[in-house]
Amino acid sequence: MLLRRIITCPHSKRMLCTSSSSSSSSSSSSSISNCDFTSAIHELNKEMESVFGEPPGEGLASSASNVHVNNESKMMMSQKIDENSFELTHTGHSGEAQMVDVSPKESSKRTAIAGCKVLLGKKVFNLVSANQMAKGDVLTVAKIAGITAAKQTSSLIPLCHNINLTHVQVDLKLNHDEFSVMIEGEAATTGRTGVEMEAMTAVSVAGLTVYDMCKAASKDIVITDIRLKHKSGGKSGDWSWKQ
Repeated sequence: MLLRRIITCPHSKRMLCTSSSSSSSSSSSSSISNCDFTSAIHELNKEMESVFGEPPGEGLASSASNVHVNNESKMMMSQKIDENSFELTHTGHSGEAQMVDVSPKESSKRTAIAGCKVLLGKKVFNLVSANQMAKGDVLTVAKIAGITAAKQTSSLIPLCHNINLTHVQVDLKLNHDEFSVMIEGEAATTGRTGVEMEAMTAVSVAGLTVYDMCKAASKDIVITDIRLKHKSGGKSGDWSWKQ
């Protein structure tokens, strides 16, 4: 009923036609975006009240205002997401996998430290600490495996660069409280890309080697908490994991 009265009212029809004609002009986009939409709605409400003797209900004008406010909120949310977004360097513009070109980067000293934990259980832990495993010295073999793996990272991880490592160190310590082996690996280089993957590969393979050396005694061994603990150098600077 309200819509029918608006259409038959010449004064309101003039306002609606004016809005329609302005939207069809070539410069409508910039003029509408620059106008005060809330003020226009307020004026329309006043004119409808003067014509019909009562203010409009929660219908035509108020719903249009709500739509406008919602659209503005969505735009602000989208802009905020765009500001906080980042690009995956190993993904091309069309989504294909790619190896990052590091030639524009400056060469600098880079280091990375990673950690890993192997939960053995009491029975296996006692065998390892007494060096009574059938395959031999678990900790020494795992240490060598970790160092070797760090040097082969680019062969294992497809998009990693082949890095000339200047230092690799893998340490394994027995934790009597948890019946576990704590593994820490460190890698270093002087170059254009970091060594985080080398450090993490070192501790991962060292953990797998501990499992392989002990699996005859138990299948309940768990490799866990593989993570980067610290890195330095490069454009992003220093970073440390906060426990």
